[in-house]
Amino acid sequence: AYRFGAPALLLFLGVGMLFGLNVIDFQSFEITQMIGMLALCIILFSGGMDTKFAEIRPILGPGVVLATVGVALTALLCGVFIHLLSGWIGMALSLPVSLLLASTMASTDSASVFSILRTKKQGLRENLRPLLELESGSNDPMAYMLTIVLVTVVTSAGEGVSLGASIMKFVIQMAVGSALGYGIGRLAVFTINRINIKNNTSLYSILLLAFVFFSFSFTTLVWGNGYLAVYITGLVVGNYKLAHRGHLVSFFDGFTWLAQIIMFLTIGLLVNSNELLDPEVLILGGAVAAFMILVARPLSVMLCLAPFRRFTTKARLYVSWVGLRGAVPIIFATYPIVAGVENGGLIFNV
Repeated sequence: AYRFGAPALLLFLGVGMLFGLNVIDFQSFEITQMIGMLALCIILFSGGMDTKFAEIRPILGPGVVLATVGVALTALLCGVFIHLLSGWIGMALSLPVSLLLASTMASTDSASVFSILRTKKQGLRENLRPLLELESGSNDPMAYMLTIVLVTVVTSAGEGVSLGASIMKFVIQMAVGSALGYGIGRLAVFTINRINIKNNTSLYSILLLAFVFFSFSFTTLVWGNGYLAVYITGLVVGNYKLAHRGHLVSFFDGFTWLAQIIMFLTIGLLVNSNELLDPEVLILGGAVAAFMILVARPLSVMLCLAPFRRFTTKARLYVSWVGLRGAVPIIFATYPIVAGVENGGLIFNV
């Protein structure tokens, strides 16, 4: 993959699809969702751990706007487009279902963005690398919230779901996720610096890994956003003085690759290649991809960065082009199926 400049993770997805044709029969969306959840915890934590706060401080405002408002705008634009296009080609997806489909794919992929920006050495100016890394590392919670809210809207036919309650739930989840992510990150740093494991330093990696999963699960348990908490925990751990840092960074670098590979292989096994060849899926999927790349992402980026005058036109165009998607939309697309949404299979295939 590296020799030919191809995305390595895409090849693992292809390998999974190849073995899923006739060799391995795997059809569990629940297991895929669980594997994706665990892998995302590792990926987001590692991304936060590798991000220096001194780098993201100058672009904190535009980064947060892109990760929240940008995701919502992308979902809204794509949702309206899907609704209109589906009616034109005879599928007639309702607006809530169209918005749900758009929401699953509204966030950029942290694994892809981090991999490309840190291996290709482009020498980007105007703090574009930390801006794009901050966006990709922190925008999954927004897409997750939109997906969960719209799944509720679709499955309950709008009964008992109010816009005000949804906004309040989002604010609470973000606030709780941020607070617990910071607190658990500080606790992890304190514990690793104070505890003395003389016999086996490898156990420090296991200890920090336990903090990663605790950050996600405990935050989710108390109605916070676990994905945001994990990313902030990684950000805190990566920016404070930490014992055995070199060993821990090396462990999580390798473990992140393992998590990504397992996630892409599992998704490949789950995908039904025959269903992807359905004309409706091909037309809708291709049209949505083109619209998102050429219209929705650039327009949402231009609107979000409009208040921030320091970015040049070239910089804005570059940010609009780095709207890379990866495994996260496919993981989020399992939620409608598990929840029993009528068009869940179509959403997943698109």
